[in-house]
Amino acid sequence: MNRSRLVSSCLLIAGFILYFMFNEPQTGHAMHIMEGYLPLSWALFWWVVFLPFFIFGLRSINRIVKEHPQMKLLLGVSGAFAFVLSALKIPSVTGSSSHPTGTGLGAILFGPLAMTVLGSMVLLFQALLLAHGGLTTLGANAVSMAVVGPMVAYGIYRLIARSGKQRLAVFAAAALADLSTYVVTSIQLALAFPAESGGVLASFAKFAGIFAVTQVPLAISEGLLTVLVWNWLQAYNTKELVQLRLLKREESL
Repeated sequence: MNRSRLVSSCLLIAGFILYFMFNEPQTGHAMHIMEGYLPLSWALFWWVVFLPFFIFGLRSINRIVKEHPQMKLLLGVSGAFAFVLSALKIPSVTGSSSHPTGTGLGAILFGPLAMTVLGSMVLLFQALLLAHGGLTTLGANAVSMAVVGPMVAYGIYRLIARSGKQRLAVFAAAALADLSTYVVTSIQLALAFPAESGGVLASFAKFAGIFAVTQVPLAISEGLLTVLVWNWLQAYNTKELVQLRLLKREESL
């Protein structure tokens, strides 16, 4: 058991080192959709879409903390994982950038609504402390990264995990949550800035095509890193995972 934990820890550390080496943060470009980039009407629209999910997310986290107070640390780890990964960015289209999201892990552990709150807090702190994203565009960024991404991650995980292929489920959930975030971002930008020729569809194809160049390899690497984190959690937090009904209780427990 100790050997298994040591191997998981070493793999996790190596994974983070490789991830940071190949996804070095860039400067001089805003991440997410930057402050003031969206027209006011669209910025308000996405705020209206986002707020109900945030309210239900607060209820979800409140229930989790009341039923399992010991999960507070794991909630913090999920939020920190999303904050660190989404702070790494590669310049992409005007007004945005490509970056990992880190929301898949929290969605798998606590559900999509809880991750909506954690993800939106990540976006808020990055807007205030790192000048990444913005307050007016927080609603739009939260819908793509903290609402749609976690929902996709949770659904994909539940679907694949039924086959017993848990690590594949974790990988696919994290990777597709990342990709779905940028599909939504492309839709948001296309709606706000339709092309003169071809309208929204042509604009979406342009934004999504540019994002795909950087986002597909980022999604794959995020999926692999999330699997390493999952292995580490299995080695050190098996009890918590069992309580969250993500692992079947083994006879030895």
